[in-house]
Parts: sequence; structure tokens; C-alpha cells
Amino acid sequence: MDNPYVSLARLTVESFVRDERLIDPSVLELPEGMRTRKAAFTTIKKDGVLRGCIGTVEPMHSDLAHEIVANAYCAAFEDPRFPSVHTDELAELTYSVDVVYPPEKVSDVRMLDPSTYGIIVTSGVKKGVLLPMIEGVDTAFKQLEITLEKAGIDPREPYVVERFKVMRHQ
Repeated sequence: MDNPYVSLARLTVESFVRDERLIDPSVLELPEGMRTRKAAFTTIKKDGVLRGCIGTVEPMHSDLAHEIVANAYCAAFEDPRFPSVHTDELAELTYSVDVVYPPEKVSDVRMLDPSTYGIIVTSGVKKGVLLPMIEGVDTAFKQLEITLEKAGIDPREPYVVERFKVMRHQ
């Protein structure tokens, strides 16, 4: 049986592709943990390759179920790096949902561990986020470098680094 977090993400995308409407998670039977207010990321892969990933590091919706629905929709149809998901590829897609724990500031890059923590780097209005456990990101320095680049932050300008843990559902 599929994980309920992953099932909700899959149902969101498949329902929108087939019926062009978003599901309402408030009418579904879901675990109690999905009724609490939490941030989350939804990642979609096709043949093991990233196909879309959108999320939040702070909750934006009334509960985790609505957060997952919104992020699954955005990962499938609004991630600017990819075209919208189409019917013919639905069977090839895999999903994961990362429930995000509250971030904490770090004062030293040695407090980072890309296998345990995601990071948020902020400088003024520029912000970059990178999830933990990303293939090929093996050191804290590489994780920081990628996140600075994503945010368009020059490493010589002042920036703040936060770390966060996730509970990954696959």
C-alpha cells in the first residue's frame, strides 16, 4: 500500500491531468498528522530523474494535506524548469513528500550535513533552498555552493544560513 502522503500527491496530479480540477483533501480520510499545519516539499521524478519539485519551508496553508495538494500541483504544472505533466507520462512518475521541520540558524558551515539537513540561504530578498539527501551533494561546502548559486547570492556578500530536517515519505 502506498504511503498516504505520497498517495495524496499522486492523486492530486492525476486528478488534475484527467479532470482539470484540484482535489479537496478536507473530504478525504487521512492520517491525523496531515491535519496539522506544517511545511512540505513534493518531488516528482521520471525514470529516477527530477521532473518537478516545489515546496515551502514555512506552512502556507491550513494544514499539511492542503500544503501537499498545493505543492504537488505546483511541482507538476508550475515548476519553471519543466513542462507541465501530461497524461502519457503519469504511469512513469514517482513521488516523494518531505515534511519540513522548523529551520534553525547556523553560525558555522560545520553545523551542516547534507545527508541530514536541508539548508536555506538568505541575503536581503534573495533566498535559496536545498533539500537534504540529494544525490551528488556529499559535503556541506557543495550544499552551500549550490544553494548560493540557486539564490543568485555572491559568496562574498553577507548571507544567513539556516538548516532544517525533513521526514521523507516515498
